[in-house]
Amino acid sequence: MTIEPEITPALIEAHGLSADEYDRIIRRLNRAPTYTELGIFSAMWNEHCSYKSSKKWLRTLPTTGPQVICGPGENAGVVDIGDGQALVFKMESHNHPSYIEPHQGAATGIGGILRDVFTMGARPIATMNALSFGEVSHPKTRSLVNGVVEGIGAYGNCFGVPNIGGELRFHKSYNGNCLVNAFAAGLADADKIFYSAASGVGMPVVYLGAKTGRDGVGGATMASAEFDDSIEDKRPTVQVGDPFTEKRLMEACQELMRTGAVISIQDMGAAGLTCSAVEMGDKGGLGVRLDLEKVPCREPGMTAYEMMLSESQERMLMVLRPEKEAVAKAVFDKWDLDFAIVGETIAEDRFLVCMNGEVKADLPLKALSGDAPEYDRPWLPTAAAADMAELPEVDAAAALLSLISSPNYASRAWVWEQYDHTVMADTLVRPGSDAGIVRVHGTNKAIAFTSDVTPRYCRANPVEGGKQAVAEAFRNLCASGARPLATTDNLNFGNPQKPEIMGQFVGCIEGIGAACLVLDMPIVSGNVSLYNETDGRGILPTPTIGAVGLLDSVEDIIRAIPDSGDILVLVGETQGHLGQSALLAELFGREDGDAPHVDLGAERRNGEFVRAARGLITAAHDLADGGLALAAAEMAIAGKCGVSIAQTGTGYLFGEDQGRYLLALPAENLPELAALAAETGVPLAEIGAFGGENITLGTATLPLNIVTAAHRGALPQAFG
Repeated sequence: MTIEPEITPALIEAHGLSADEYDRIIRRLNRAPTYTELGIFSAMWNEHCSYKSSKKWLRTLPTTGPQVICGPGENAGVVDIGDGQALVFKMESHNHPSYIEPHQGAATGIGGILRDVFTMGARPIATMNALSFGEVSHPKTRSLVNGVVEGIGAYGNCFGVPNIGGELRFHKSYNGNCLVNAFAAGLADADKIFYSAASGVGMPVVYLGAKTGRDGVGGATMASAEFDDSIEDKRPTVQVGDPFTEKRLMEACQELMRTGAVISIQDMGAAGLTCSAVEMGDKGGLGVRLDLEKVPCREPGMTAYEMMLSESQERMLMVLRPEKEAVAKAVFDKWDLDFAIVGETIAEDRFLVCMNGEVKADLPLKALSGDAPEYDRPWLPTAAAADMAELPEVDAAAALLSLISSPNYASRAWVWEQYDHTVMADTLVRPGSDAGIVRVHGTNKAIAFTSDVTPRYCRANPVEGGKQAVAEAFRNLCASGARPLATTDNLNFGNPQKPEIMGQFVGCIEGIGAACLVLDMPIVSGNVSLYNETDGRGILPTPTIGAVGLLDSVEDIIRAIPDSGDILVLVGETQGHLGQSALLAELFGREDGDAPHVDLGAERRNGEFVRAARGLITAAHDLADGGLALAAAEMAIAGKCGVSIAQTGTGYLFGEDQGRYLLALPAENLPELAALAAETGVPLAEIGAFGGENITLGTATLPLNIVTAAHRGALPQAFG
């Protein structure tokens, strides 16, 4: 018999449980838990798995619509894309592991999100990453950036799925806590989606994939805590990934699903075997018995505690049709992966964990999942932002050069060129545009992908910042010619026990929900990552929005590449809003004023106009950070031709008013475009033209080759 540690207040605290939560466990069990049971409760009741601080507010989000096949609660969301096909997608965080061990932390983040997708029967077709790092000058930033980018590339490239978009930002708030948000999407037949709810009593519970080791033990609990100077001690909680095993696991699962053997299936992610078994049982209203001596292990002498909390990668749990056991085993033998019956479903509300005949845990299953704590944390609304202080005189040429050479707004090619973005041969628009676009294989349809958030806005005005994140994703899809379908979110915040942080969360949720409703982009999946703090200093609120859109034909794609001789047209109203702008942050080191307010009705109207105008225009680009000047310069670089804009004024050129687009088109098409704008009530103004070898903003002129070199050289110079 294994001697287990005595449960002390210090041990309880080390497991991320409060004294009140431990008392709640005792009351629920009518006894003290064993050490293994304490670990199981710790795994299931942490923020990462239980969403105990966020559930109340997540329920307010719009999650349904005629396009939604499956909303939040499964491994990933599912939307209908017509012709009997479905898109399965989700975004989730691997923030804490990536800060502790950048390469493996980021790599296993990719592995985990891919499993979420193919667990549901989909074949992955695209990934994205939204990355937030500290200041470029910070001593850890260079190693974090290089490690994370290498880890993403190493795993994704070996697995063989294109990385087609994402985000990259740098800000001092992430100095002690980088963010690595991973997105994956896959295709499946709409009538062949696999879910995680177990069904049937006495059905075999089967372990699939790689063997269990000690890596990642306590990972979910670690991801639900702040960092301090003991961070290096947490390195063993980071998982180690093997993309080649993952590839075999996907192929084996795809083959297995075609046999009819699968009743339910769940990947082993956060909290490993514990979470997957409990969630399958809870969703199916059943109990689960596990016999741990049957679990394939790669390390000798593993305890029940270690096996239940290990987060070793490339593993799945399945409830199997018993008559198909031989067929299923043959599939996994073929792919040289472990297949072991490790338990069964039971009728009682019970999670029974045994090892060599010894009971290691005997718990009411509902207490672990359905009855997990749920908190209504105290929260303070974010105070209205003070008016922006006076802005010094700005030289437009110098301002543009400063922005376009900033690591925050320079070309991301140094990053995405390290990823395989064309594998599978269906990539139509590569990273670096408003949205990446992938053909639906064997059809003329395509899917567009984007991710967005502006954390400065979210801190200054969480409601408008939340709206803006969704609205910018909407604009990116529309500017690419895609009809927005749905969203996934990755809500990254600091400590929810601080009322001001919880207030940011509540405000952002309000804004996100309002925008998703008006723009018809329901949230179908997502992730919450809290406690992103180091030594009490939190990150900027960063509710990343991943969005997908549908193109009925590849001919509907709108690119951001103008032709020389095109005129330049501005869609939307310009007031010259400079509060919380990129100009303030990059040129003056200031983050004052209010965030720009979002008119959701205008966003929808203007986006639909751009899509309707696709036959008249050469190119489109949405306006966001850096305003009109930065967007026009990006189009000029893409088209390898200069651009001239006559109007001057800092607010006009660099303001970040929302709901706006730049369109490039032949001059002869302007009357028809103007008529369409008048018919739909869309503000439209001709403001310039493409051509020549310079970027001209009023009286300020920059050679295009200088701007291009600055744009492309910033990241290689900083991190190459």
